[in-house]
Parts: sequence; structure tokens; C-alpha cells
Amino acid sequence: MPLSGGDSVSGLRGWLSRLAPERRADSVRPAAVPEPAPSEDPVVASKVLPKFLSYLATRPAPIILDLGPFSGSNVTFFGQLLSCKVLIEDLFEDLDRHAREGRLDALPSFLSKRFTVEDASVDGVLLWDLCDYLDRPAAQALGTALARLLRPDGALLAFFGNASHIGSPCTKFIVADESHLRVRPHASTVARQGWLQNRDIIKMFEGMRVADSYLLKNGRREMLFRKGGVGRPII
Repeated sequence: MPLSGGDSVSGLRGWLSRLAPERRADSVRPAAVPEPAPSEDPVVASKVLPKFLSYLATRPAPIILDLGPFSGSNVTFFGQLLSCKVLIEDLFEDLDRHAREGRLDALPSFLSKRFTVEDASVDGVLLWDLCDYLDRPAAQALGTALARLLRPDGALLAFFGNASHIGSPCTKFIVADESHLRVRPHASTVARQGWLQNRDIIKMFEGMRVADSYLLKNGRREMLFRKGGVGRPII
């Protein structure tokens, strides 16, 4: 359900609220101390996030797997909007540890066995821009694992940079509303590596289809994947 033309953010909120009128955050972590005021964080519009939310709103008590750094405000946002469970699996922390220990070559094997949740038990995955920090073998191992965890027709949100983003520092995404994200610097020992070509991205998520893909003015690509079926070409 894209937000364009006469549609509004409040319209999407109302539609989602009718599907899940009573909700609270449900996470594997206890409630966190409120995060600092994000007034200075850059705010970027997202074309994929509203579609990700619209899909999850059709699922009863959905389960979301968040692979980014823990954000209490994100857990609250998704929990209140969707009455969902948010599973936090901070892969940036794992990536940092492997980098500090000089074991980045072990990442493909690690990521293949990283998750303990049951296969086909997750409705949505927030991959964010994690693949920008992985080499191709590690990205392939992660994509295969996530395709296994998603339920049929499950959704995965992902961002991909281009050559201009190589070497740039790590970022953390904070959901501002149903169609905007705050981009916050995140301390990390890793930086973005080489970018993935379209054919590499499709190969990485074998068994999934591209539901939507947008190339933004800054060169970053937003993508929404769904498990199973035939997707559309990446433009």
C-alpha cells in the first residue's frame, strides 16, 4: 500500500490499526531505556517500508526478525502498530566480533548455522543494509539461511549501496514513521565492502522473488523480497 498522491501516513496508520486495534511491544529483550532525542539524525523517505508494513498487517500476530543493532523505539513501533513479536538478532555485533578476532573467513559457516528459530516460522525480516558489510560467500550463506526461516510468502526488507558507499561507516536505522527512517551513526570495526550486482542479489535470495525495487537518488537500492512465486525484474 504505497503512500502517494492523496494517501497519507495517517491513512496507512488507520488501515493498520483496524487490522490490529490493540497492541503492545513483544520482544525477546526487556524494555530498553528510551533512546536519545533523534533531532539531528538525517531522515530519509522509504518506499519499501510501507509495503513491508502493509503485508505484515495482514498476518495474525506476525513474527519479525530484526538483524540490526537493538533499538527500543523500533521494537515499540512495530509492536504497537502490528501486535507482533520482534526477535532481535544483532548480526553487526557478530560481524564486529569476527573482525576483531581476525576470523572473517569463518562468517559463511557461522551465518549458515547462526539462527535457532524454526524453519518457516518468521513472517518478516529486517535485513537493513547488512549485506553491504559482507563478502559474497557470507552474503550468500546469510541469504540462504533467511529464505529457510521465512514462512511461505514471507517478506524481507533490504537496502543495498553502490560503489560510492564503499568504506563508509556503519549506520543504524530508526523507524520515524510508516514511511520514514532516521539514519544514525553506529560504532563498528567494519566498513562497507564491494557492492552487489543485481544478478548477485537475485542469486543470494534463491527461492525468493523481488516484489518491489527502487533505485534512490543517492544510489542506494531499496528492495522488498517475498518467499516463493515469480518476481519482477530489478529496475
